[in-house]
Amino acid sequence: MAGVHWELRAVDVAGRPLTVRVGPGVAGATPLVHVHGFAVSGRYLLPTAAALADRGTTYVPDLPGHGASPGPRPPLSIPHLADALLGTLDALDLDRVVLVGNSMGGPVSLEAAHQAPDRVAGIVLASPAGGAHNQPLARAVVQLLRDAVREDPRMGRYSLPDYAHYGALPALAAFREMVHFPALERLLRTPVPTLAVIGSRDPLMPPPYRVRELAHLGPGHLTVAVILGAAHAMNYSHPEELAHAVRCWLDGRPITDDLDAHARTRVLQVAQGAAPA
Repeated sequence: MAGVHWELRAVDVAGRPLTVRVGPGVAGATPLVHVHGFAVSGRYLLPTAAALADRGTTYVPDLPGHGASPGPRPPLSIPHLADALLGTLDALDLDRVVLVGNSMGGPVSLEAAHQAPDRVAGIVLASPAGGAHNQPLARAVVQLLRDAVREDPRMGRYSLPDYAHYGALPALAAFREMVHFPALERLLRTPVPTLAVIGSRDPLMPPPYRVRELAHLGPGHLTVAVILGAAHAMNYSHPEELAHAVRCWLDGRPITDDLDAHARTRVLQVAQGAAPA
């Protein structure tokens, strides 16, 4: 987050206060809204958000019940969180945005695009969780535990306090909501240009060969890329690689390695689709 000043802004969404981190204004560019995973705040998304802050005015909200935004218990469903996300766009006076969702933020972004495709110029799905590969729930729990030892341990400074604040039982209920959501079916019918980025070491995602098969089943505006060595929370662990993939996609360019970036691993494009207009 070095070099980027984040303004903390409180907005009203459905009668409740909601906290949003806002980056520097970028005139004439489509805003970028980063959407976090289950039971955590948006703080761990800031490395990638900072890397893209010059691309468009950047917003990192805490959805209702997460982080600094109060909300109901038990947790909201994916469709209700999508409603809250769209309400956040209204509160911020954002007509049309690019959504950048990680983990549960992927299904929430997809659902928002299905509900209001005119509001969403495009979606970036960084490790979008939920669906058949994460079912039944016991399988998803094992995947989550395997992922925990693969993540950058420094992320614990954000995730552990966030999980403790959210609570164990509500977190399990939120995880169940995410697992049961048909994310793959929603992805294969995405109504807007979509970039899906998968980490090759992410236990919650299908293996790369299966990702390649699924990519060819999607619409012509679906682009798929793989970050070698990344686990689930790539927005924190591999911000340069993810931001570079997003820039290439927004520009309509093939996603290839950026030799001038401070990247630690390779980014491979699996399928090329249409970019946002």
